Amino acid sequence: MASTNLADVIVPEIFANYLAENSMTSCALLESGVLVPNPLMEAEISTGGNSLTIPFWGDLLSPADPGGVDPNISNDNPALLSTPSPIIAHGQQVRKHFLNNSWGSMSFAGELAGSDPMIRIAERVVAYWNRTYEFRLVQSLIGILLSNVANNASDMVVDISAATSEAPVTINGTAYAAPNFTRNAVIDAASTIGDRQSDFRAIAMHSSVYREASKNNEIEFIRDSDNNIMFATYAGLAVIQDDSLYMPTAGVYLSVIFGPGAVGFATGAPSTGYPVEVWRYPDQGMGGGASVLYTRQNSIIHPLGFNFVGASVAGDSPTSAELALAANWTRTAFQRKTVPLCFLVSK
Repeated sequence: MASTNLADVIVPEIFANYLAENSMTSCALLESGVLVPNPLMEAEISTGGNSLTIPFWGDLLSPADPGGVDPNISNDNPALLSTPSPIIAHGQQVRKHFLNNSWGSMSFAGELAGSDPMIRIAERVVAYWNRTYEFRLVQSLIGILLSNVANNASDMVVDISAATSEAPVTINGTAYAAPNFTRNAVIDAASTIGDRQSDFRAIAMHSSVYREASKNNEIEFIRDSDNNIMFATYAGLAVIQDDSLYMPTAGVYLSVIFGPGAVGFATGAPSTGYPVEVWRYPDQGMGGGASVLYTRQNSIIHPLGFNFVGASVAGDSPTSAELALAANWTRTAFQRKTVPLCFLVSK
């Protein structure tokens, strides 16, 4: 008599495709347009080496830009020749993440529970990877924030978390006597990019911050272009809620304002194969047996305009904690205005 087992329910090749597809499409930050698939990263994700360099062109510098020059003044002297200005190529050092996890269950536990726990495990693998990627993104953003404070005079950061009535924090002429998230603080954070504020499209915040903004009637809801879905906005920015947006100090939250394409993203199967395996251990549990589901993914999550220098990485891939270290990030973008990111640290 034929029997049904886990290998029949989960065909590794089909499940691997399902996992890859859903890991890309069901991430809230991806759907917002903030986290976007990067073709160069996708092309290199499963090749050799643990890092790669992503090139990008700098802009043509106008007289308004640091280092820019005035255009030539035309004349009728054939002996005077113009000198072409260069366009400068830059590179971003990107680190690959080689990740895996596995989940197992004793068969006898399923007998007692009345259902197969491995089926539930298989159903939740996609959600696990989505939450993992989103958390690793947030940790990367914290690392960039701390690097910006240490190396770039906090030109992407507004921090009012220590403000009190006795010791107010003054930003752009506004004295903050309390550390709470406010519209004025959001405007000051967005203004760190100067006249490119219109590039910003979304703000990510902790649900506690969202709750307070809602109580203050600052969250507005608008319909999408098809008039079907209502989505939350704050000061004209689409709102993304994520409860991993907090700083190491208790009660201090991180809000991040993004422009489109601020973060590059890629996932892929290991180049050696076997992105998904199902394994059976029939001798465990005194013959009751056990099953294990293994998943392996290569990934890149990289805020554009930065190098991951990896100065404090112990293994072949950074841990979540290592992504949040200032020593592992440097900004490569020539101008602050070319990085569509800013940070607000508040309570």
